[in-house]
Amino acid sequence: MEMQYDLIVIGAGPGGYPAAIRAAQGGKKVAVVEKGRLGGTCLNNGCIPVKTLLHSSGLYRKMREASGEGIRVTDVQLDGAALHKRQKEVIQTLQEGIALQFKKNKIALYQGKAVITEENCVMVTSEADGQTSRLTARHILIAAGSEPAMLPIPGISSPGVENSTSILSGERLYDHLIIIGGGVIGMEFAQFYSDLGKKVTVLEAMDRILPGMDKEISQNLKMILKKRGVDVHTKAAVTRVEKMEQGGWLCYYKEGSDPEKTEQESWISADGLLVAVGRRACGEGVFSPEMAIRAGVEKGKIPADENYQTRIPGIYAAGDVTGGIQLAHAATAQGLLALDHMEGRCPSRNLQIIPSCVYTDPEIACAGITADEAKAAGIPVKASKYIMSLNGKSLLSGQERGFIKLVAEEGTGRLLGAQLMCARATDMIGAPALAIATHRTVQELAATVLPHPTFGEGIGEAAQELCRRME
Repeated sequence: MEMQYDLIVIGAGPGGYPAAIRAAQGGKKVAVVEKGRLGGTCLNNGCIPVKTLLHSSGLYRKMREASGEGIRVTDVQLDGAALHKRQKEVIQTLQEGIALQFKKNKIALYQGKAVITEENCVMVTSEADGQTSRLTARHILIAAGSEPAMLPIPGISSPGVENSTSILSGERLYDHLIIIGGGVIGMEFAQFYSDLGKKVTVLEAMDRILPGMDKEISQNLKMILKKRGVDVHTKAAVTRVEKMEQGGWLCYYKEGSDPEKTEQESWISADGLLVAVGRRACGEGVFSPEMAIRAGVEKGKIPADENYQTRIPGIYAAGDVTGGIQLAHAATAQGLLALDHMEGRCPSRNLQIIPSCVYTDPEIACAGITADEAKAAGIPVKASKYIMSLNGKSLLSGQERGFIKLVAEEGTGRLLGAQLMCARATDMIGAPALAIATHRTVQELAATVLPHPTFGEGIGEAAQELCRRME
């Protein structure tokens, strides 16, 4: 069977389906090929299920701590099966929403594996019956996503070692979870398990957790997690993993700035082991061997230019598969920018500022650069920090310690960065991100009247303090 389209999208995740819908709304004939489930990693094995579980676990912890707010709650019970049932219901509802949009916009969905064999040709092998369809189109958008990365550690690939996908697909809750990796994924699972009162040990090879973020954020989060019983080891390089005869795992590691020079090996035992060391691009197999060479595919990464066009004219790539920033909102923006280029429009998105978020408690959200990054780049800046314990909404709602930092260019006052660690930080980061992206000054931000009492007032307070420092 052969079918002809205006656009073929490979991957129905956040890098693919919004572009497909937008193209179809513009009158294009669109086909989407997906080998898994609608929504990609974000909806099925990432953002949505993790945040759903964190919402539930946060409620559980708050209920157990409610006596401090004048509410006596007795017999609070955890129902693991119901927890995961709700997670699946949220996923299903959102999947049905995507499917409805596909139907409404007459987008053809092919369930199967796609291989690009020519510049305008995609061969699709159906998962249901193994039959092959030949699809042709003027343009192709690859949004194949990523998968959990693994480390070359003895025993790490043993059956039963969890990654971020497998731990979400099961319903088991471990009594003690060892997490290898102190990045965003690791910290969110540490939050979830500690909320439920489970024992958590984190092993991070770098000198701090969340190594890509502001140092004070890392230090503050480590203190809060420690207060909640999480054992965090930094500069801890895992050397090997062994499965115990009675079940569970032995995890061996060396601590120190240079593990190879450290002779002493420590170990931890637990019934659960999660590897959370990032993700790798899934570009392998998307092209035929000959086309993969032309496209320059390397270690699963598909290189693309500033318009997200690959080295092969007419073929574009967006999201995790390019090997760039791995965030769902970035993938969506890249897919839409690729569509803009295909259709000869001016870019509809500005990717200079991409906010990053961590859904711990308190939440973390950052946009732009930190004061340390500005200093390293030779940019003269002024910075301010507002402590959220002074914020009325934070105090009345019993929030943990938090802060808002702002960074502005010295002389001009142009806002360059914002780092938030407080309740609702992931919702509030949009305002500073907009200010940074549109080259607004901290004076303009400080002049904005914000409602009281809100968490968002903290942004105004931080801006006013920065203005004072710049006088």
